[in-house]
Amino acid sequence: MLQEFKDFIAKGNVMDMAVGIIIGAAFTAIVASLVGDIINPIIALFTGGIDFSGWFYTLDGSTHASLAAATEAGAPVFAIGKFIMAVINFLIIAFVVFMLVKMVNRVKAAAEKPDDVAPEVHTGPSQLDVLLEIRDSLRK
Repeated sequence: MLQEFKDFIAKGNVMDMAVGIIIGAAFTAIVASLVGDIINPIIALFTGGIDFSGWFYTLDGSTHASLAAATEAGAPVFAIGKFIMAVINFLIIAFVVFMLVKMVNRVKAAAEKPDDVAPEVHTGPSQLDVLLEIRDSLRK
């Protein structure tokens, strides 16, 4: 069993996956900072400083000053604002990832494209030319 585990770990796919997870964790921190520190303040500027995360409804009808107070009091809370912010953050992160993938694909395409494209060389008559020649010979 230990040998099987060693073989599994030694495979290239597992190592690629591990590197991807580590880079993904670092990328998550960068994107979270981009969303929280740069994009959300811009959204707040355009929406007049509205903070969606404070929007909530208590399901039992009680009133509380804030979401934290309602949660602390043990009231059943429908935290619509947190959900709205999660959706906004998801859309922003998805757009950033889309742009990153688009950029990587563009770089890959440029790297795979040969610099010197050799012109097509015709070594003889095409198939159509040969067939036309045969047709003309049969007519004669």
